[in-house]
Amino acid sequence: MQGLPVFLILKGRPVILTGAGEAAEAKRRLLERAGACIVGEDGDAALAIVADGDEATVARLKARGVLVNATDRPNLCDFTLPAIIDRDPVLIAIGTGGASAGLAKALRQRIEALLPQKLGALASALHDARAAIRARWPDAGARRRAIDAGLASGGPMDPFRDDAADAVPLWLTGQGDAAASRLVHIPLLSGDPDDLTLRAARLLGEADRVYHAADVPSVILDRARADAVRLPADAPPVDPGEGLSLWLEMPE
Repeated sequence: MQGLPVFLILKGRPVILTGAGEAAEAKRRLLERAGACIVGEDGDAALAIVADGDEATVARLKARGVLVNATDRPNLCDFTLPAIIDRDPVLIAIGTGGASAGLAKALRQRIEALLPQKLGALASALHDARAAIRARWPDAGARRRAIDAGLASGGPMDPFRDDAADAVPLWLTGQGDAAASRLVHIPLLSGDPDDLTLRAARLLGEADRVYHAADVPSVILDRARADAVRLPADAPPVDPGEGLSLWLEMPE
């Protein structure tokens, strides 16, 4: 991973924008959508977009400690701007580290066609229900498992359903119970993450802990949730613990 994806809250904050023409106007519109206050090169800001990629401008800004994006000059960039799918408040960003804006755009178009327009409404409904969710599931682990079950494919709040937001109250009153604790055995096809089945990829994204043989490569383990516990072992555990646990092993 060459960079850390972050979402910056720019509302009311200054961002330097330099350059002119179509590229600069596109960046201006993007910054305005994010609520930024656009200033010139001499402005006091932590971020800058040099829309014409001018190397001298980039050098002056970096000398001041400003983080810079230089259009079409990935070697000069401190950060890159992704292709964005906007389902406010849900944002999906696709970046290629400056390798190909065209590829990022193509991926955005493909993914955007899959996502319901009401996806943002689901996020807002879950935000509004946070107090009720905590009251029903005081334990953090049980709460996360209940949310995972509700949002799972075919679940009452499946994000790919147009009426998912409307299902939140019903889920809260009786259809959000967490799945029983279990251990799932996943025999890997290879050490290449591209060979993961859809089921294996989904389970890695849901698991509380991942037990694995020593020869399972890190690129596979990286597909698990960031906060899932990784536990090397010689054999599947007898008592894996609460929630969803996985046992991964390489092919013989």
